[in-house]
Amino acid sequence: MKPYVVCHMVASIDGRILHSRWRPRTREGGDLFERLHVRLGGEAWLVGRVTGQEFAKARAYGAHTDGIYPREPWLARRDADAYGIVLDAHGKIAWGRSDIGGDPIVVILTDQVADSHLAGLRADGVSYFFAGKHELDLAYALEFLNRELGVKRLLVEGGGGNNGAFLRAGLIDEISLAVCPVVDGANGAPSVFDSPASDAELRAPVAQMSLESCEVLEGGAVWLRYRLRNDAATT
Repeated sequence: MKPYVVCHMVASIDGRILHSRWRPRTREGGDLFERLHVRLGGEAWLVGRVTGQEFAKARAYGAHTDGIYPREPWLARRDADAYGIVLDAHGKIAWGRSDIGGDPIVVILTDQVADSHLAGLRADGVSYFFAGKHELDLAYALEFLNRELGVKRLLVEGGGGNNGAFLRAGLIDEISLAVCPVVDGANGAPSVFDSPASDAELRAPVAQMSLESCEVLEGGAVWLRYRLRNDAATT
């Protein structure tokens, strides 16, 4: 059984998510994101590798270790009120910390990650588990989070490639999108949902979207919440 998955983002009116490019200039995006994140609730939030890297405090783990680690889950904590989940298929992030804002970090890896990286994660007290040999199996990862950590409600919160992967896999149940009164207006800026070129023709299996709520927020932002129904064959 998977958690109820909410994709939560704050964007410009043209669907761009890099706040530094927005005009007029504003700091509202980050603050608004956090306030709505709290209102949405949940036992965990999840980001991709690029977003996760922004929280890292170390530059790299050692290149060698004498240890050999089985490709089995290693969970430093199971009793947290909330977890910060990061997709890092190939073990690129050296954390130098065990939590983000008090939420213990849990990294989702593939079997290809080196033993030296696993040693670094353990030394930092960062939990991890494996969800595929070469590529991440997102559906399995969600089932693991529900079964092993009791995650019943998960907020997927970027970046655009990460969001797009969950969307195309038919795993998003709700979209929470706050649209700010700003524009980006340039080609190539990251969007709420993105894909690599190889997936450009792969369509999301969204069969229906229904508006659950629409709220006008201070400063002219509009908070939209849509419930998704995905094609049964993909979920």
